[in-house]
Amino acid sequence: MTGIMSPDGTKRLVLVSGRAHPELAASVAQELGTDLLPTSAYDFANGEIYVRFGESVRGADVYVLQSHTAPINQWIMEQLIMVDALRRASAKTITAVLPFYGYARQDKKHKGREPISARLIADMFATAGADRMMSVDLHTAQLQGFFNGPVDHLWAMPLLTDYVRSRVDLPNVTVVSPDAGRIKVAEKWAAKLGGNPLAFVHKTRDITRPNQSVANRVVGDVAGRTCVLVDDLIDTGGTIAEAVRVCLESGAKDVIVAATHGVLSDPAARRLSECGAREVIVTDTLPITADKRFDQLTVLSIAPLIARAIEEVFADGSVTSLFDGNA
Repeated sequence: MTGIMSPDGTKRLVLVSGRAHPELAASVAQELGTDLLPTSAYDFANGEIYVRFGESVRGADVYVLQSHTAPINQWIMEQLIMVDALRRASAKTITAVLPFYGYARQDKKHKGREPISARLIADMFATAGADRMMSVDLHTAQLQGFFNGPVDHLWAMPLLTDYVRSRVDLPNVTVVSPDAGRIKVAEKWAAKLGGNPLAFVHKTRDITRPNQSVANRVVGDVAGRTCVLVDDLIDTGGTIAEAVRVCLESGAKDVIVAATHGVLSDPAARRLSECGAREVIVTDTLPITADKRFDQLTVLSIAPLIARAIEEVFADGSVTSLFDGNA
């Protein structure tokens, strides 16, 4: 029977995957030393989704992995249906593993009569039967409070900083936030790299026009230095490309971009390949298809981090310990 048994034989870990990002699911299963639960999933002619598991999950601790990539609404719905099926099949606990949390950017109201869609997503998973949620680099920390149960917020920063450290001359690095709102993340990056100076890009955004902003200038010293431009996600690439441009115009020696989630909606690949960045680093929380790849792109595997977090939760250990107690 698929799964991992606890040393005393009282618990069974089962990993389930939807169809959104099978490569990541296979990598997590390999890291855990188990197989994915056999699953049948397909779409009816009208778009409805059918799911059935090939083995019993009665009494098991089940982890349902699905990354919310395009078409995002289909994959969210599939994961919800999987959670519902597991609850009805008498799984002991159900953890929804969302490497990328869909609708995370809609976490507050900018104007009247707007939804808070990120809260709605959390409510739907709770209603479907999820006992716990796990995600990587949430857009804002407040999202953890939207779910009335345990939320494991994983950080890709150690993975990214270890790689960046091997690619730069650390004393000559300035960590740059693409806007003032992400400066706290940049501060943590700077501390992780060894106390490097900070800068941020002053930009303006029209909230009525999604995926569009204007980078005005860099606040901070970047002249003659390597800029490490950090963010949680890159969608169409407009913000990052503009930030790279103003860093270079302000005298930066070169620019490396690092982000956790490579959404890379069109025309991100073209923008990022032409923006002047020496390297663009993302993780594989989302699938990076061939049409989204370009010469400067580096993709790091997030599977070891997710697998270690699942192991800690299953063993009633500490997820925080994975991040030196700082998560």
